[in-house]
Amino acid sequence: MTKEEFRNKLKEKEDWAPGWDSIECAFEKLYPGQKPFHYATDMSKRAMLGGNQYLDGYSIYESPHGYKHIVTFGMTELYADESALGGEWNKWGYEMTVKLAEKENENCIWAINMLSNLARSTYTEKRFFEPFQFVAGNGSSICLDRESKITALFIVADTEVQPTETIYGKTEFIQLVGVTESELFKLKEKSENAQLLYKLMKEDNPYLITDLNRTKSYL
Repeated sequence: MTKEEFRNKLKEKEDWAPGWDSIECAFEKLYPGQKPFHYATDMSKRAMLGGNQYLDGYSIYESPHGYKHIVTFGMTELYADESALGGEWNKWGYEMTVKLAEKENENCIWAINMLSNLARSTYTEKRFFEPFQFVAGNGSSICLDRESKITALFIVADTEVQPTETIYGKTEFIQLVGVTESELFKLKEKSENAQLLYKLMKEDNPYLITDLNRTKSYL
């Protein structure tokens, strides 16, 4: 898109948000016709206004495979910004996703808080996440309100949502997968174990859904 085309588009629609649209378009392909449940952060608390919220919102989709599929809005450029045109990567280059074995949206709030904390880490510490990395916890349940053997995170490319090209560059979708302390130990022990864990988990759990009730360790 040229700058002239960009300006003309913005004149037609003052609230145009091309980055936001590209995320919704990627999920529309997976969930055609579905209107997700959206959690918006408080505008006055967003980082651009001096607050501590580094994401603009989260959408929760209902998968026909029986899980909640959450995606963030804010790791990429969401709104009309002419200076961001034509880059190789759209801001950080990814949005985060997580798939939860939950029936109710209210039971996903802990994951939304977790995604918020990870976004804060990226923006304040320049901690960039990519597939086959892990994020260690403190050894306790990843969800503060529930007992669980899931204590840490493993990062993969989202198993369903494809990367998308935007006017600001490429946007990928990285999926956070809950892992046990035993699995985390093996990931720390040897880098090759990341590929092995991915393979073994997908045999039982092809969509890599995070289930707080899981007790089995694959490594």
